[in-house]
Amino acid sequence: MKVQLVDPSAFTPPYDRALAAALARGGAEVELLTTRFLYGEVPPAEGYRVDERFYRRSAGRGLEAFGRLPFKAAEHLPDMLRFRRDADADVVHYQWLTVPGLDIRLLPATPRVMTAHYILPPQPSRRQVASAHRTFGAMDAVIAHSEHGAARLRDEVGLDPGRVRVIPHGAFDYLTRLPEEKPLPAELEGAEGPVILSFGLLRPYKGIENLLAAFRRLRGAELWVVGNPRMDVGPLRELAAEAGGRVRFVTRFVEDAEIPAIFRAADLVALPYLDAEHSGVLYTGLAFGKPLVLSSVGGFPEVAAAGAARLVEPGDIDALAAALA
Repeated sequence: MKVQLVDPSAFTPPYDRALAAALARGGAEVELLTTRFLYGEVPPAEGYRVDERFYRRSAGRGLEAFGRLPFKAAEHLPDMLRFRRDADADVVHYQWLTVPGLDIRLLPATPRVMTAHYILPPQPSRRQVASAHRTFGAMDAVIAHSEHGAARLRDEVGLDPGRVRVIPHGAFDYLTRLPEEKPLPAELEGAEGPVILSFGLLRPYKGIENLLAAFRRLRGAELWVVGNPRMDVGPLRELAAEAGGRVRFVTRFVEDAEIPAIFRAADLVALPYLDAEHSGVLYTGLAFGKPLVLSSVGGFPEVAAAGAARLVEPGDIDALAAALA
């Protein structure tokens, strides 16, 4: 069977490539259709092909090139039309669609599967529900990584239950056996107490402000905030300056080879998210056997119910501080 995995904008290269490799090991002929990832190195292709067919001109201009995003927008429709013309798989598995409302009208008729990495916000509007229904409803099957996600697809999005499948998110254990690892970043050397790690893209929904507020109540520990910013980190640094313990920031893209040293040095991984379905950071923490403190959002309670994490209500700083202590 030939399977094409589609992530046009390369939103989740580690996930895409781990899945492609697993499908290849299972006997499928796999091709990943994506764009060149501009932030750093990605996992090598093991047993599958990669076609960086999307946004070639804008990606070729580089991450910091003037006008890259307008160029990408101009390439989108022609690239999607070429993809529809050239698709030749038995099954196409979509990870993301860059412009869902447009893209669902351009997809080839090949049997379609989509992973629901994100479904709806906690209090969705009618427009958001309608948009999710159009996108996921255009698929022959939709994969959720939790029973919570599957229930939202059935009950809120309105999908036929027969089209919804639950497949748990696997641990990113490939990170524990990389052929080459880099040492701990210089910014993080010389920890002077137990280390609490916040890892991944810095976004408002990650609840980092709440984590810093809770950390202010602790003594003798360090907090590491590591990840590429997608928000203004100035207010975070101001909160960090008021903390009783030491807060260190690494505000850049962290490549795979750096991840093992960071997670091995951490004593606990905190994900005090305000909204999520699931998280690759969670499954990286599990791969390294780290204690986890999670907010009760999305599928996180199912991980806690299995005994793999401690759970707190989102936004409850008192409970978060107690769980971290």
